[in-house]
Amino acid sequence: MEPCAISASSEDYADFIIEHNNYSRDLLGELAGTPCIDLINRQYAIAYIPAGEALPLSLTKYSYTSIPKLYTILDTSALEASGISTVLSQPALGTGGEGVMIGFVDTGINYCSPLFRNRSGRTRILGIWDQTLPTEGERSFFPDLYDFSDTGFLYGRQFTEEEINTALASSSPLELVPTRDELGHGTFLAGVAAASVSEDASFSGAAPFCFIGAVKCRPAKSYLRDFYLLADSAAAYQENDIMMGLKYLLLLAASRGLPLVALIGFGTSQGSHEGTSPLGKMLSQLAGYSGVIPVIAAGNEAAKSRHFLGSVTRDEEYEDVELRVADGERGFVLELWARDPELYTVGFLSPTGERIARIPLTFSGDTQIRFLLEQTEITVNYVNAESGSGSQLIFMRFKAPTAGIWRIRVYSSLFITGEYHMWLPPDTFISDGTFFLRSNPDTTVTDPANAPLPITVGAYDHTGGGIYLNSGRGFSRSGKVKPELTAPGVDVSGPGRSPIPCDTPAASRTGTSAAAAITAGAVASLMSWGLKNGHPEMAAAAAVKSYLVRGARRSPAYSYPSKEWGYGELDLYQTFLRMRE
Repeated sequence: MEPCAISASSEDYADFIIEHNNYSRDLLGELAGTPCIDLINRQYAIAYIPAGEALPLSLTKYSYTSIPKLYTILDTSALEASGISTVLSQPALGTGGEGVMIGFVDTGINYCSPLFRNRSGRTRILGIWDQTLPTEGERSFFPDLYDFSDTGFLYGRQFTEEEINTALASSSPLELVPTRDELGHGTFLAGVAAASVSEDASFSGAAPFCFIGAVKCRPAKSYLRDFYLLADSAAAYQENDIMMGLKYLLLLAASRGLPLVALIGFGTSQGSHEGTSPLGKMLSQLAGYSGVIPVIAAGNEAAKSRHFLGSVTRDEEYEDVELRVADGERGFVLELWARDPELYTVGFLSPTGERIARIPLTFSGDTQIRFLLEQTEITVNYVNAESGSGSQLIFMRFKAPTAGIWRIRVYSSLFITGEYHMWLPPDTFISDGTFFLRSNPDTTVTDPANAPLPITVGAYDHTGGGIYLNSGRGFSRSGKVKPELTAPGVDVSGPGRSPIPCDTPAASRTGTSAAAAITAGAVASLMSWGLKNGHPEMAAAAAVKSYLVRGARRSPAYSYPSKEWGYGELDLYQTFLRMRE
């Protein structure tokens, strides 16, 4: 097969996630009918197919997991509350993440900020992969890593530590290394987790001596925004790009022989909420590697009224789910997930009173619904055994929904318990005026944070002591304890945005991604100390999670594990004290 001659970031190509069993690039290309294949690992690959051949998207034509889900950013004095400052002040404990790399898959990094340099002025960033820039030169960023199945990338541009240092020594660094963080989210998280101590000693990241790796994710392609009915302005990022970003960080850390803490500050309400998406499975796989620990934000959906917990009794024919839709809503995707092996069907009642009868259960095909008095179009697809979880998924796509109260009539077709879940899209994907009238705040941890092996972090207010109202609540749909920990996530200080290049004025943000950044720094410090002091178990995600859980602060006012607090509040110093017992 001829080599791929396109940039995978082109809007002329649609991206699909392929699950395979250690197939070669050539074999995958033959199966997908395209030479343009990015291998993520031995389980997943990305195929780039001409949009004219691939579109329109449909769950009849493609599997649910093959269409990339869209993720959004999870946020809109903290180190003291987490016991990190105390650890940094202890000479025997305060390694500050030395010898560990924290990797960020986010909106980029303001690499020329002094906060990401060491005392000599050289960068602490080992590499940046900017997915938004045109590909230049060699597409294999790490050609010497022969132990990996594939080190190639079909899009984006990498900047090495040497190139960054050359740029920093020039008067115009952004001309030499032209990568920016326009939104500032990635820079903020990198600062909270890994910033050097500022010149006036007023600010420090949680792991100020660690190495840094950064990925700037490209914004989601237009065809996926159209499929999920998102506004052009929504901060949306594709599942496959996040997976490729993790691949880059893994290769970067391996090329330097460093352990990796991978921070994910993105989330979505799509999926099984069991960690069974391709991204969730990849993160669990990485957490099983020695020296790789993923830390994931729990999301900010608890108080947004976008989760419905349903219950149809054996004696009831159906249950009505009331959904308020705001004026001017372009549309949204609504997902119903059944408890395996149960089956459900749906009907609809529009705000004007038009009734759509129960749609029969089918094993293939989309059902298109149009209304007499409204411009709304609803597409319903029954996925009766979703491949990742085995559960039934009912995928409902509302296009141009009429404002007002909609009723989704849920019928039980195979009754066991009668319990099911429904989720609306997360913040920024729909307006605040679209929500369930009888919502449930639990089971609102966003994916991929429901993946069982990574560390999932909720947020609390370290000044007032209460839980952050929107912090995603557990447990996972399968009952797994998520989040495991909470950390400060309200008005957390970090580097902000500025129109002046390389300037990072002080700013504050609220959300679970900030809490996850603090935790990632704590994990890097714990790993660093353990590996320097003869504790090889500190290279294992499961062991580090256990140590942090044991050291967490717990209030006598709550029972644990808690759906809000997990096993308690992050306290790194207490974690070290527990080791003496």
